[in-house]
Amino acid sequence: MPRLTRVAVLLLAVPLALGACKKKPVAVTPEPVTPATPANPPSNNPAPVTPVVDEAAVRRAIEAARSALLQTIYFDYDSDELRADSRATLDDKLRVLNANPSARLRIEGHTDERGSDEYNLALGRRRADQAKRYLTDRGLDASRIETMSFGREKPAASGSSEEAWAQNRRGEFQIIAGGAELRAP
Repeated sequence: MPRLTRVAVLLLAVPLALGACKKKPVAVTPEPVTPATPANPPSNNPAPVTPVVDEAAVRRAIEAARSALLQTIYFDYDSDELRADSRATLDDKLRVLNANPSARLRIEGHTDERGSDEYNLALGRRRADQAKRYLTDRGLDASRIETMSFGREKPAASGSSEEAWAQNRRGEFQIIAGGAELRAP
């Protein structure tokens, strides 16, 4: 064989021979690693997170709920119709009452000094009943509300002026049960 052909054969044969001699990779199975046991192993049930409670904020919310229940509503002259501002005040009371099922209220109807005692007692009663009806029509149990009338006997303001009379035409609210355990809505 000529020398050039032998060199060519060798050049082709060496890589084939080296490839044939190559070892096949051996699959190595790693040994299992045992983790160090922690002092407190993780649990499938993590400890409950205790919420941080701002006690001052809770007290303010409870005081706001109490204030909403005690907020006075006002009426126009010779009327038992609820004004828009009175309905908004009653809606605030309703939210607090729904959040506090043990709370009970007394609604006291008042009038200004004009008119007879008889007429003013009846008007004060109608005012208190109208406020109660507003709350019960929105789902509050009627047994949670008492009504009464003082007529003109307990004025909030003295005097015979429109300003004094406007302050006396009112419905006042008293918490008669459940006030000690109020929750904010």
